[in-house]
Amino acid sequence: MAHSWRISALADRHRALGSNLEDWNGMGTAWTYASDLADHHEAIRTKAGLMDVSGLKKVHYVGPHAESLLNWATTRDIGKLYPGKSVYATLLNEDGKFIDDCIVYRTGPNAFMVVHGAGTGYERLVRSAQGRQVAVLFDDDLHDLSLQGPAAVEFLAEHVPGIRDLPYFHHLQTRLFGRPVMISRTGYTGERGYEIFCKAADAPLIWDAILDKGKPFGIVPCAFTALDWLRVESYLLFYPYDNSEMYPFADEKAGDTLWELGLDFTVSPDKTDFCGAAEHFRLAGKERFRIFGVEIDAQKTTQAGDTLWHDGKPVGVITCGMYSRLTGRSLAIARLSVAQAAAGTPLEVRGSIEARAHAALLPFDDPDKKKRTAIG
Repeated sequence: MAHSWRISALADRHRALGSNLEDWNGMGTAWTYASDLADHHEAIRTKAGLMDVSGLKKVHYVGPHAESLLNWATTRDIGKLYPGKSVYATLLNEDGKFIDDCIVYRTGPNAFMVVHGAGTGYERLVRSAQGRQVAVLFDDDLHDLSLQGPAAVEFLAEHVPGIRDLPYFHHLQTRLFGRPVMISRTGYTGERGYEIFCKAADAPLIWDAILDKGKPFGIVPCAFTALDWLRVESYLLFYPYDNSEMYPFADEKAGDTLWELGLDFTVSPDKTDFCGAAEHFRLAGKERFRIFGVEIDAQKTTQAGDTLWHDGKPVGVITCGMYSRLTGRSLAIARLSVAQAAAGTPLEVRGSIEARAHAALLPFDDPDKKKRTAIG
């Protein structure tokens, strides 16, 4: 395991399941278990799976200036959030380029929790908080257990009153198996799912109880890498693996625009005053590439870094691929030249496999997001 300074309270559980606890975001994370990732993917798509995603950075921003800080730093209108409501947001640098994404949870009038990925948004917010009336608390005691899949709500409904009424991107304070938790209707799978935030001391009990009592529902422990399979189908990007930090342009600084990544929807309507806003709007229509889907004519998985060709010329690179035994499809997310980013464009894959392919619209699975937003 790479050196990690953040420790999951579930480390022993992950080791017992066959994980070597590879480093992610400073925390030993169960990238794989001894069981088959295809089983994890199938469980989440058809029943439910439980994952430890505590490697995400959980940070509380509290004080009279917390809202203005987040409103300046993110692309969302934070003033529209009320306690119990959350929103997916992005953060840009002064060049109008993406540096992080996050979910902002309003937990009180002057209190927010922001769950950051592996970008530099947290560091930017810490610097920007200096001189303001806002306290910043990095909360590594708080653990995040992600229960995802169509059976998740059926299981939780037996233990959490009112969970069926919790809308998408809302959260509630409650108790689960007698322990205090915050349950959020969010996730990273494209399925209806929930994130259970709990104290580190309570994480083992809650983890064990979900797996034990969830057996009749088909709930199984799932490794972190299963998220790659799910995110490809559901068009969920993972910093920095889909970004120019990993696939730089020659003679250019790393950084992609929201227009290129397809994340321009994260800018709230009529919001024009946020970090990087002027450059963000100036760069509209100046895309160098587009994030796009690719469907491969093969029963194999492509690998990150495989190149895409059209008419004998390189036109893109695959950033993440997967093969689903449920659908029999080999799918990938790619950085594709603007001219070829159109559904049906014929392509060739070269690298780990040699195969024909074609450009395809994202997301592959549930394009109308009916599963994750279902009511009742």
